Formats: sequence, structure tokens, C-alpha cells
Amino acid sequence: MADREFDLTLFGASGFVGRLVAEHLARTAPAGLRIALAGRSQERLARVRAELPGAAADWPLVLADSDDRASLRALATRTRVVVSTVGPYLRHGIPLVEACAELGTDYADLSGEVLFVREIVYRCHDAAVASGARIVVSCGFDAVPSDLAVHLLHERALADGAGALTDTTLRVRRLAGGLSGGTIDSMRLQLARMRGDRSAQRIVSDPAALSGGREAAPGQPDLWRHFADDETGTWNAPFVMAGYNTRLVRRSDALLGGAYGARFRYREVVPTGRGLRGRARAALLAAGLRAAMAGMATPGIRDVLDQLLPAPGEGPSAERRRTGSFVMETRTRTEHGRRYTATVAAEGDPGYAATSVMLGQAGLALAVDAERCSEQGGVLTPAVALGGVLAERLCAQGFTLEVHEV
Repeated sequence: MADREFDLTLFGASGFVGRLVAEHLARTAPAGLRIALAGRSQERLARVRAELPGAAADWPLVLADSDDRASLRALATRTRVVVSTVGPYLRHGIPLVEACAELGTDYADLSGEVLFVREIVYRCHDAAVASGARIVVSCGFDAVPSDLAVHLLHERALADGAGALTDTTLRVRRLAGGLSGGTIDSMRLQLARMRGDRSAQRIVSDPAALSGGREAAPGQPDLWRHFADDETGTWNAPFVMAGYNTRLVRRSDALLGGAYGARFRYREVVPTGRGLRGRARAALLAAGLRAAMAGMATPGIRDVLDQLLPAPGEGPSAERRRTGSFVMETRTRTEHGRRYTATVAAEGDPGYAATSVMLGQAGLALAVDAERCSEQGGVLTPAVALGGVLAERLCAQGFTLEVHEV
């Protein structure tokens, strides 16, 4: 692809998250990297470019529309890597992925939609394998912390000769910030597709929905109720993003041929403490999650929630983005009985500031470190496609990604 006009093109650069990714690329991309900004409006793209520092003032502008397949194909033909922030991806993303998969163009996005990823796995995976295109989904808070944590645990256990992974749990230790309007819109669309469509309901409820035909190991149901940890007595509630993240982590395992281990089990929880107070908090969180999902799927109630929740394109102020943070702690036990903990943490609102760094660095990994990334084409996960390269890049941006034996 050396003859392509651009090294990296950011599609959706004039959207809220797109602008944040553009700002991050302008600050961190190496000199000489050929970057373009793409979207539907020349005027809006020009306004974004005018606010960027340094050499970004000369970045070319490319017109492309998610409803215009010809423009998407032209976009994919001109660039080595496409980074897309245009969601919900189930509604807007499939034609661009199809073009990239056919033309051998690497791709990264922020998707966190089971139905979208399932669709492109079945439509595009084989074509991407044939062309060598690395279609890397979920390169933001959905679901880099989850996916890279398990990847790092697997690598450490392998290096130590500690055996394969078994019971593995992500615990949310700190989460300061909110879900983005785009994430909420994606959840809303998926719930709408599920309403009255039993096949969509079966896909979303399947723990192995994204595993490409590989069945999930027994004992991996979704958590919907609170429970007490048998070892510590700590009460836990299900994590709101677990319904997607767990499936993506299982896709990583499937793409690696089950390398995490035959007894690998994965879940994500929010610890709430011990005793009656911990139990009450866990029960409240679990009930709130079920109520929110039911409300977003129910006409009338959904209209009320739409007035309260952020809309697509909306986001917090720069100050709120700066003061957010997250700490995710993932613990595992290996087949040989050794225990490890992986910590993934960062400053900045998870859904906006931290996510823009994750996606920007994923795109740069594909554009700058292509030879160090996986040579495998297909619909891939961050762990499989980028692995340690992305981990190194995030650490260089101030993220914490570390593993300790406990």
C-alpha cells in the first residue's frame, strides 16, 4: 500500500469525539505522517482543521458520506488506514468496513455493538483475511482496558510457565466520567433492533456471539444480579459494559485458537463493599442497570430518558474531560494455581478524553508500527491486532498497564 495517497484518514473528524481524536493526532503523530480529515461537510472539516496546531493546518480534507458507498470506496482506496468515529456503527459503519476489507485497507473504530461486530464478522472477515486488511473494532473504552488486560495476563503467565488462564474477573476500581452520547445512541439502536426480533435477541444474549462459531466454555452466563464473592465476602454488581466487553475478550481468545485456556472464564463486575451496606449498594446498582435497559427499550419511557441522557455529538466540557479517570483491575488464576493482577488506568474522562487517546494510538500503531502489529487480516480485536504495540503506545501517553503476581 506504499502508493496510497495518505497514511491515515480520520473519518468523522467534525463530530465531538472525532475532533478530540484529531487534536490528539495533531499533538502526537510523527512528523511527515500523511494524515487526512474526512467527513460529509467541507466547511465543518475546515473549521476543525483551523483549530488544530502545527502541521495539521495543511492536512487534506476528504469528502465522504456513510450513505454514499462510492465515496467510502474512494476513501478506502486513497489511504493505508481509516480511523472511524462515525456511529452508531450498526446504522452507519458496515459499508465502510466492507470497502476496507475488500481493498486491504486497515481500519479502527470505537464500536461497542454486538450486532454490528457480529454482522461484519460474517460479512467481512473472510474478505479481510484474503486482502490482509486488519479490521480492528472497539479501540476505545469499549473495550481496550478489558481486552489488553487479559492479553497482558496471558502473556505474563505464558512467560512464567504458569499455565493457561482460568477464572478471570475485571473489577471496576474507579470510574469518574460518563457514557458518551454516541455510546448511548448505539445502545438505543441495538435495543430497538432486538425489540420484536428474536434472532437479534438470541445473538445479543449469546456469550459467544462474536467468537466466529466457536462455542463459549460452560459457565459463562451474563451477570444481571448482585452476588457476594466466595473468597472475600465483597458484594458485586454487574458492570454496565460487560455485555459487550466479555464477548470481545472471548473473540480474542477464539482468534488465538483458544490460547487463553480450556478453563478460561471471564466476567466484569463493580465491587460495592462488604456487609449490609455493600449488599444494598450492589442490589441497587444491579436493579438500576436492569431498569435502564428496560426503559431504553420501552416506548414512552425511552422518550423521557432521551431528554435526560446526552445526545450523539454532545459531550462534557474540557474541564470535566480533564478531571475524569478510570482504574480497572483484572485478576486471574492460572491452571498451576498462580495468581496475577493486571491494572489498566488513565486520567481523563473514559468515554471522551481517554477514548480519543486509545483510538488515536490504535490508528498510529497501524500506520507507523504496521510491521510490529499482527500480520493476520480479518475482523480483529485490539489485543490480537495490536497487542503489546498498543500497550507500549498507551503507556507513553501516561496510561498505566501493568501486571503483578499476587
